[in-house]
Amino acid sequence: MRKVRAVFFAEILIPDFDGASRTMFQLLDRIDASQFDFLFVCGSGPDRVNQFDCIKTRSFSIPLNPKYKLAVPSFTADEIKKQLDRFNPDVIHIATPSLLGHFALAYANDRGLPVISIYHTHFLSYIAYYFKYFPFLIKPLEDRLIRVQNAFYGACRKVYVPSLSLADELIKTGMSAGNFTIWQRGIDSNLFSPGKKNPEYLRSLTGNALPTILFASRLVWEKNLETLIATFNILKADGFACNWVIAGDGSAMESCVRQMPEAIFVGQLDHDALAVLYASASVFIFPSQSETFGNVVLEAMASGLVPVIADGGGSRDMVIEGFNGFKCEPDNALAYAEKIRLLLGDAALQQQMSANAVSHSRAFDWEQLAKIYFHDLHELATSVTENQKA
Repeated sequence: MRKVRAVFFAEILIPDFDGASRTMFQLLDRIDASQFDFLFVCGSGPDRVNQFDCIKTRSFSIPLNPKYKLAVPSFTADEIKKQLDRFNPDVIHIATPSLLGHFALAYANDRGLPVISIYHTHFLSYIAYYFKYFPFLIKPLEDRLIRVQNAFYGACRKVYVPSLSLADELIKTGMSAGNFTIWQRGIDSNLFSPGKKNPEYLRSLTGNALPTILFASRLVWEKNLETLIATFNILKADGFACNWVIAGDGSAMESCVRQMPEAIFVGQLDHDALAVLYASASVFIFPSQSETFGNVVLEAMASGLVPVIADGGGSRDMVIEGFNGFKCEPDNALAYAEKIRLLLGDAALQQQMSANAVSHSRAFDWEQLAKIYFHDLHELATSVTENQKA
């Protein structure tokens, strides 16, 4: 049987770069080379991804977030198309509706190829944060983005959406749900586990045995860091005895350090170190409502850490209120502080909710999700072959 040939377009192809990259590499590391040939096109990444070639385009840093680079394929568009034609793909995967994503979509349309995409990033939720000092721009930019992304995803044959809440939100913007598939995220329960708990590690980090509140994510304002800082200040003003540990890096780090002077900032950790921190902390706080899924919330739950999160974005679907975590009005710092006090003041409640969180996380299985993805790639490729024969 002939192998399925897939071209995979993504801005950044660096393992553990962010949640989207981790999701992509959960799939890429499971490619069966006896059934699939892949070609990758990216702005930032290696010359080869696993055993497959990778075409790199020119890219430029994004002013609002220099860590991220935007691929600009127009400079070498003709050469890229030649390489794609030589590869002769059956199906196209596009990670993001960026300049590179629209280039890929136009190529797929010209060649009559099916497109699959994963809704990784909820860009619409970023606009209010980045343009809060220019409120007159927010509505026009949101309307423009809605038109662009609705047209983009509407042209895909299949779109993986990570939660029902997010699917409902997208439908309300006018996006067609006819090509949606609810496709959540998985968890490595060997890596993220209560068994990684290490009180001595935490004591060496904090210098004491007080309960520890953990936040883990990129330090960028769209993660609702204002509410994180406000919750810190409420508990500090109350004299609540606890540690705060902040894991992650980003453009807002300097400001966070200045506004949370007693917190411990450990920077960006690899998964092994982060797994120990999750299992050893006392409460996980996550006020972001810009998540399509919220990998860190699932990682915390699998580690036995009870989450106190925003009742917004895709993360909310993972938390059953009062059973395996708490959901708060996204910008209500008093509510986060109240739930943290409740958990840390009731050891029996914390222990039961921790067990519930671990049990709930076991339903999220990467092996099954990967099987669905590769089955769908094969089905899409087969549909093109059958249409050509007809």
